[in-house]
Amino acid sequence: MLRLAADMARRRITALLAVACAVLGGAALITATGVLAESGLRSHLPAGRLGDVDVVVAADQTFRPGGDLPIALPERGRVPAGLTDRLAELPGVTAAVGDLGFPAALLAADGRVVATEDPATAGHGWASIGLFADPEVAGAPPAGAGEVALDAALAAAGAVRAGDRVLVSAAGRTAEYRVSAVVDAPGAGLLFADPTAADLAGRPGTVDLVGLRAEPGGVAALAAAVRDELAEEPGLTVATGADRGDLAEPEAGAARSLLILLAGSLSGVVLLVTGFAMAGALAVSVAGQRRELALMRAVGATPKQIRHLAAAQASMIAAVVLVPGVALGYPLAERFRAALAERGVLPEALPLTRGPLPALLTVLLVAAVVQVSARGAAWRTSRLPATEAVAESRVEPRAPSRLRTHAGLLVIAAATTLSVAPLLARNALGAAATSMAGIVGAIGLAMAGPALVGRASGALARRLPARASAASWLATANVRGHAPRLAGVVSAVGMAVAFVLTYVLAQTTVLAAADADVHDGTLAQHRIAAPALGGLPADVLPEVRATPGVRAAVPVGTTTVIHSYRMLGETEVESASALVLTPDAPAVLDLDVRSGSLADLTGDTVAVSEDVARTRDAGLGSRVSLVLGDGTPVEARVVAVYARGLGFGPIALSRDLAAGHTTSDLDQSLLVRADDAAGAEAALAELVAARPGLTLEATALDTGGEAPPEVWMNLAVVVVLLGYLLLTIANRLVATTAQRREEIAALRLIGTTPRQIRAMMRREAAIVTAAALAAGLALSAVPLALLGQGFLDRPWPAGPGWLLPAAAATVAAVAFLTTELPTRRALRAAPTG
Repeated sequence: MLRLAADMARRRITALLAVACAVLGGAALITATGVLAESGLRSHLPAGRLGDVDVVVAADQTFRPGGDLPIALPERGRVPAGLTDRLAELPGVTAAVGDLGFPAALLAADGRVVATEDPATAGHGWASIGLFADPEVAGAPPAGAGEVALDAALAAAGAVRAGDRVLVSAAGRTAEYRVSAVVDAPGAGLLFADPTAADLAGRPGTVDLVGLRAEPGGVAALAAAVRDELAEEPGLTVATGADRGDLAEPEAGAARSLLILLAGSLSGVVLLVTGFAMAGALAVSVAGQRRELALMRAVGATPKQIRHLAAAQASMIAAVVLVPGVALGYPLAERFRAALAERGVLPEALPLTRGPLPALLTVLLVAAVVQVSARGAAWRTSRLPATEAVAESRVEPRAPSRLRTHAGLLVIAAATTLSVAPLLARNALGAAATSMAGIVGAIGLAMAGPALVGRASGALARRLPARASAASWLATANVRGHAPRLAGVVSAVGMAVAFVLTYVLAQTTVLAAADADVHDGTLAQHRIAAPALGGLPADVLPEVRATPGVRAAVPVGTTTVIHSYRMLGETEVESASALVLTPDAPAVLDLDVRSGSLADLTGDTVAVSEDVARTRDAGLGSRVSLVLGDGTPVEARVVAVYARGLGFGPIALSRDLAAGHTTSDLDQSLLVRADDAAGAEAALAELVAARPGLTLEATALDTGGEAPPEVWMNLAVVVVLLGYLLLTIANRLVATTAQRREEIAALRLIGTTPRQIRAMMRREAAIVTAAALAAGLALSAVPLALLGQGFLDRPWPAGPGWLLPAAAATVAAVAFLTTELPTRRALRAAPTG
């Protein structure tokens, strides 16, 4: 059977090249998605400043909802400071160090802020030096509130030495310190006397983590002993080896969750697109061998043997290209990771996990798709009686299956129903339904395509004017007579059009709606922040409020909360960004409050978007259960319900509720509203220039919102998938045209000139292009109209005006080139009778 399959494959190289390209690209995309998912689950940051300790004990920075994937917590949790001495008494411990971090930054003599890796946690107590193995200390430990030690890199960047006096901003307080020592320990940061550090951190009786050093060869035993010691204390975790990195930077470790979400959101689209492409390529390949398969039926081959032969042939091709396809998936995943890192979504130091599991799963999945698709493509020929199969192999099947047609129409109807989601949920889930509706509709078109193309071409033939050229008549007759063959091409190209329109415009529409929310809801004209200092110094707010022309200045921050909601009868849990607001927020923000008031945001209160209020039944006055960013569960009372949740997020916490549950308690930014915008801007610019580390920028009211990194990643995925689709479509068109050599030869034998044949094929390409564009637009029209209505209150989406012309031009170019080139090649050979 394998030898026979190989012999048949050698005579159908063009068609099988289309199969090879589809499998190659599909394997690369599926592998890349799998690598991202595995990295989200298993990858770890480097241990960094914890590299010299063997065991780390910290607050558990992971929330584990029952039945769902764990969710990383980005805000630093705390552990009791007394735990350090308690663990130091365990057998096998050679050193135990309690470490705490807080915002700190060195101000150079020239007025600049000396950069640190994470200003929000750059300050530490002198005890933290014990985390490093044999650090070189030039000087003496800081002895009081007026002294500080610096790591060597920081001292060099600030051009200071031991004994110099420097300005330091620590926990929002700027003061002069004497440099007592320079420590050669990477990442040590700014080291204060332990009592001073405890005062600056503002969290008495707690530390961020405890680092333990074990006797040689005793790491495993010590880790087990620590776990036994802490078995009765929930909320703590013990880490060794690679796991230490996530405890060193929990906010960066939380970015791994994005990889899981990205892979999850891509997997459905990637599997549908690649499955569609591979099935289409295999259908063309098997269709080109109908004559050989029919003759085998005539000489006694059973239906099962015919299907097995088709599957064996496809599997041979897949086996050849699967290895390079899988290998290509790993660098493709790396490109995705690099793009995310460039946008600041992932830490640059987070590596990908390049294990064998994604490759294995890809091989199994692609092999299954190839088997099912090949057997499905050969099903009709294998089931026909031998004589009927031979007779049909000489012509195209004329009567499409009614069952297939009706099933395809039902799928299209289901896709239309799916596109109603934006009217019900004005969030990312509703927008994702639009993208999925276009792809599902294209699958329905592939099923019902032969009947639809046959009817449309029949109507075209009846309306063709009598004065039409011979090439036009021939092209129309060919489209009508070979509707099943061309329907596959029309559905593939239509899918590409629908995919581009729905996927891109879903992203741009959500972005436009979010921008509109932010634009309409931001009353402030200016934003003041201090990212280089780890947060705004405490004295900035009164200074800004005292600035002439300033009407209101209100601190605004963000954190992460975990909340649950009901969807399709199931409880879903997800993390979301949440605003941190004070009761003064209405002076600078208009969230379009529908009930309650933001002025009531004091104590354990929250405001929620209408979407959250609906899905959680969280109306005004009700209490909602949340998990804050450091893992603390809270019950909060809803004091306001607002409409602009797409731009400002689903939840807003009171500043009181968030206090003590974020990595830094400093304000992240101030929103400033001025009566005299121009005059106030000059005064604010002068204030900022006099305070190192402060930044002044216009709010989204003047500049427009910036696209979230996830949007750019989704658009990048669109480009990759579109390239894959166009490649498979091009190969499919080439294979379809190459299989018509006998038809072209017959036309030449009855007197048709090469010029007329080329004209006929061009008109066929034009008909196919027009039909595919019409199909793609028809599949996209309802989902995009409902998307626009749900998000923008108008029946059309937002997006670039050039998208549709560009898609049409690309599709036309692919269709004409992949038809013209094989036709010219076929015409080079002399026709034989």
